[in-house]
Amino acid sequence: MTTFVLVHGAWSGAHGFRHVRPLLRQAGHEVFTPSLTGLGERVHLASPQVNLSTHVRDVVNTILYEDLSDIVLLGFSYGGFVVTGALEHIGERVRHLVYLDAFVPDDGASLFALAGQAAVPPITLGEPWFIPPTPRTYDDPAEAAFSNARRVPHPIACFQEPVRLLRPLEELAFTRTYIKATADAPDAPGAKAFWAAAARAKASTAWSYHEIATNHMVPNNRPRELVDILLQLT
Repeated sequence: MTTFVLVHGAWSGAHGFRHVRPLLRQAGHEVFTPSLTGLGERVHLASPQVNLSTHVRDVVNTILYEDLSDIVLLGFSYGGFVVTGALEHIGERVRHLVYLDAFVPDDGASLFALAGQAAVPPITLGEPWFIPPTPRTYDDPAEAAFSNARRVPHPIACFQEPVRLLRPLEELAFTRTYIKATADAPDAPGAKAFWAAAARAKASTAWSYHEIATNHMVPNNRPRELVDILLQLT
């Protein structure tokens, strides 16, 4: 049995993995999908104080309080920042690290910087402190209706705070995989950083690399294909 910890992306929640969880459990594995503070069913906890460190602690505490070890840790999209930040705290408990169409940041990078966004001025009282969601495209209209209705505002501080990583990912003891969704063009909004991360993984012997022919919303569109790749890591 392998223990999987799956970390969702921005504007979403644990429900984003609801098609993936049963497939992994049917194969005999344990699965944890924590919802990050202020997102998903924890949207009532959103505040200007929620930042990347908050979400890193969400994942770290799940792993520590459940006493999980020898895990496969997966970060999807923005979740790539979260799992990277978690490594300083629980890196010794990770057997394999997976980035699913995700940001792969180096030490000191913020999401805004890596995504090429313009700098956002410091938040002051009375100014917006969150970024509202935009609808995503899904293969199944029913999935689109379900998931888009559950996309919630994301605290902006999560995208402003730099991640901390003491050593380059390629120097850490565990193995690494990048899974790229190939239906999004490299010049599509927000896609450039994911294609750059994919190129980094493809060029390095420290990574394994896989592709899934769908758009960014891989867990919703291609759960079976995703699980087939993950089962190769067990």
